[in-house]
Amino acid sequence: MANHFPLIPDTTLDEKDPDLFALLCKEEERQRDKLPLIPSENYVSKAVREATGSVLTNKYSEGYPGKRYYEGQQLIDQVEELAINRAKGVFGVDHANVQPYSGSPANLAIYAAFLNPGDTVMGMALPMGGHLTHGWNVSVTGGWFRSVQYGVSKQTGRIDFDEVRVLAKRERPKLLFCGGTAIPRQIDFAAFAEIAKEIDAILVADIAHIAGLIAGGAHPSPVGHAPILSTTTHKTLRGPRGAMLMSTQAYAQSLDKAVFPGLQGGPHNHTTAAIAVCLHEATQPAFRAYARQVVKNAQVLAEELLDRDYDLISGGTDNHLILIDLTNKGIIGKQAARALDKSGIISNYNTIPYDPRKPFNPSGLRIGTPAVTSRGMGEAEMRVIARYIDKAIEAAKRGSEMELDRIAMAVADLAKQFPAPGL
Repeated sequence: MANHFPLIPDTTLDEKDPDLFALLCKEEERQRDKLPLIPSENYVSKAVREATGSVLTNKYSEGYPGKRYYEGQQLIDQVEELAINRAKGVFGVDHANVQPYSGSPANLAIYAAFLNPGDTVMGMALPMGGHLTHGWNVSVTGGWFRSVQYGVSKQTGRIDFDEVRVLAKRERPKLLFCGGTAIPRQIDFAAFAEIAKEIDAILVADIAHIAGLIAGGAHPSPVGHAPILSTTTHKTLRGPRGAMLMSTQAYAQSLDKAVFPGLQGGPHNHTTAAIAVCLHEATQPAFRAYARQVVKNAQVLAEELLDRDYDLISGGTDNHLILIDLTNKGIIGKQAARALDKSGIISNYNTIPYDPRKPFNPSGLRIGTPAVTSRGMGEAEMRVIARYIDKAIEAAKRGSEMELDRIAMAVADLAKQFPAPGL
């Protein structure tokens, strides 16, 4: 029987939309030929990409496994349950919700579950290394709730827990966040837990940056200290752009209700499937080796930069991330980041603690090692990369575009020796 109306064209992307296809090809080339040192970026496997682009994007699934508002969920329920059980196994938690669309909505769900507008929340200040959603004033979490912020010591660049305790006892927050986006040291979850217990606050460990390190045994786990964990599923975990909330059983129902129907409708089933894939990958011996190498690489890169007189916040790193104060180098963060980009090394300019400059034009540079480690690079390559970083920054100070171009050629040669996975 003839169709009564035109069907969706069954054509490939290059045929259907050559303009977009060309852009994607150029982006793949960029990811292949340049070295990403942004700590929140990584490469996913072909299996994760395949799940992300699967037929599950066609299915709508409001609700939770066994309690849906749409029919046809027999296989969707199994996919979500697979992801949930893998999350519980990898992180050793009682409960996992794999439906949040990304990290910020996941954190907002925690507020919705346990706070009323105007209640007090306490987190690390954004300029000190925290996250927008830990109560910073430009976020709704700082506008809808009463926010108090802790920082780091000017002398050490590390958290002073005596100061945190004094602030917490004075302000009595209902939620206490630990974790952030520019923290180069291991997080002392036990110390935060002691403070939260003293003031009867709920401790939330935001492990978005370090989830892969925790899964791989390269960073202590907050489980047993923080009853609620929030994380994205990309970054060091090498999954799709999604998020998870994990908790003890006591907080499970409130979190689930806050995610759905509190903040969102149907989950992105294709993302849920890709989360299941990355969690399976995280159970493999190769992942543990990767996680530990991420930390080794970051520490070697930090040592090489220190040897070149770079001022590192807290004096180094315990994890995947390095935060550089460029003040003594006579260059600002944005200028350095753009010079590195031209040299084939991708970083991001970043505020540093007590930065006298504005956030859009700060003094610092943030770099990390997850993506280059995923490419198979080790300590020897970190020494080479440190040399290229230094050369590029010095060239930028001299305004030498030719030197930046020469560095870019050398970086491209290095990149070719370590092909990007999943591309």
